Amino acid sequence: MRVIKIRHPLKKELIPAGQVVLAMGFFDGVHRGHQAVILRAKEIAAQRGLPLAVLTYDHAPGVVYRQYEGGFKYLSTTARKLDLLEQLGVDLVYLTSFTSAFANLTPQNFVDQYLVNFHATVVVAGFDHTYGPAEIASMELLPKYAQGRFEVVAVPKLTEENSEIKIGSREIRRLIDDGNVTAANHALGYVYQTTGLVVHGLARGRTLGFPTINVEHPAEERIPKIGVYAVTVKIGDHWYEGMASVGHNITFGDTNQLTVEIYLFDFHRMVYGEQVKVRWYKYLRGEEKFAGADELVAQMRKDEQHSRQDLRELTTVHYDLQ
Repeated sequence: MRVIKIRHPLKKELIPAGQVVLAMGFFDGVHRGHQAVILRAKEIAAQRGLPLAVLTYDHAPGVVYRQYEGGFKYLSTTARKLDLLEQLGVDLVYLTSFTSAFANLTPQNFVDQYLVNFHATVVVAGFDHTYGPAEIASMELLPKYAQGRFEVVAVPKLTEENSEIKIGSREIRRLIDDGNVTAANHALGYVYQTTGLVVHGLARGRTLGFPTINVEHPAEERIPKIGVYAVTVKIGDHWYEGMASVGHNITFGDTNQLTVEIYLFDFHRMVYGEQVKVRWYKYLRGEEKFAGADELVAQMRKDEQHSRQDLRELTTVHYDLQ
């Protein structure tokens, strides 16, 4: 998959010759709704014998205007998004920097300067996709701006089974913030994944018989809410099963900073400095303050038993994306 970074104004010499079928969207999380858009575009591209291109952005548009208190937390960083797009069979990605100059384009100028110069014969997006203010830059209005130079395909809303709830990034963010990673995984179409660096902690788990790795996540990644989870962790080329605690270690004080500590089952290596990936399978329980270390250890033994059982079941679930 080829990735071309775009910054306004568009340099036409960066754009390969030849027609494409173009899917467009921010695609945070590349969830099942996004996959429906991209796979529809892929189907059209295959029918016409054309490459499949995607127009997407390197950061959320609202970040530019400081619309998110505390910063925006992504379902997929740019690197993760590109990985998921490649798994879907995308040939070419136009990774565009969302600047104020780009945002100030009128819908007609956006079409004329970008979609036309990308040599799109068909443009595919979700039914509610916008490329400017919704009242003047909807999918319904895109054919007017296209002026017959390309076809427009709007992919209808995808909902959960027996529900009117749209599968969308906002809903998935809510599920993750609520700790409901199992439902989030179903909506994503793969197991939610974060990254991080293994750093030194207080080594308290080692004294309790549950040595943990402390994973420091990038600030822009979305971490599930405080609690205990069944997870797997990729170190090197291998995935290891374990359980993660997101919290403040309140049994040992009320002023501890938020940490992600992961106990890996049957794992006895030192891995400080390793870049790892974490897959979040199931929420087990909330953070609790125990009377002492003995009570905490007893609960952790129960958590390990539940995690092992849950992972035996959940890791056998087949997803098309990883």
